[in-house]
Amino acid sequence: MDLSIFGYQFMQNAIISTFLGGIACATIGVFVVLMHMPFIGVAMSHAAFAGALLGLWLGFNPLLGAFALSLLTAVIIGPLADRGELSPETSLGVIFSLMLGIAFLFMGLMPGSKSGALELLWGSILTNTRSDIILLAVVAVVVVGLVFVFYKEIQATIFHRGIALSVGLPATLILYGILFLTGATITASLRSIGGLLIFSLILNPAAAAYQLTYSMKRMFLLAAGFGVLSGWVGLLFSYLFNIPSGATIVITSSVIFMIA
Repeated sequence: MDLSIFGYQFMQNAIISTFLGGIACATIGVFVVLMHMPFIGVAMSHAAFAGALLGLWLGFNPLLGAFALSLLTAVIIGPLADRGELSPETSLGVIFSLMLGIAFLFMGLMPGSKSGALELLWGSILTNTRSDIILLAVVAVVVVGLVFVFYKEIQATIFHRGIALSVGLPATLILYGILFLTGATITASLRSIGGLLIFSLILNPAAAAYQLTYSMKRMFLLAAGFGVLSGWVGLLFSYLFNIPSGATIVITSSVIFMIA
């Protein structure tokens, strides 16, 4: 096996991106798994994809559109989960359907080639630039830092929001913060993994960690490790067999879950 390719800048960027993205996505995944709301990741990822397509259609930075629509979706999800007569999963399913429809509407309205849209759909981690890495690094540091600082409050909110509120914790604010961080993480990872696959990288490492420990702290550590491992092993298989990197990363994360 020729290892000289790892000396090239694009491959080094990809390795760093998978490390940062694996940590950030897996950390968010712990929230998704413990809150029993996997549709959060689905709805937010498709919202980010729709926002990015809006940016491509109107000619501004796709990541700004992705972040804006993710944030809007987070603002919608919170009240629906609190006040809706339906279960949170049903409300999230409706939002997912809406965002999927909006995404393909914007794709249909885009003139000319759809190559930019397809890149956002499937991801292209081998084309990541220094600015993409900086964005991923900022998001990863913020996500991990907030979890470290507010660990007890987050743990209480995830365990039972009602009890957390009754003892004076800002449980609603924490929930909205988790939704906001989910949107930011998905936006930062959109170009690397793609809007169609990013949900899997959020869910699978955390779900695998959930099979191996009852400790929330160890779950964060295991999920981050599985996320990084999925990225690096998937990247290696992508290089060896000349297949799409985003798909191999997600398949690797699924295999890790099945082994766990």
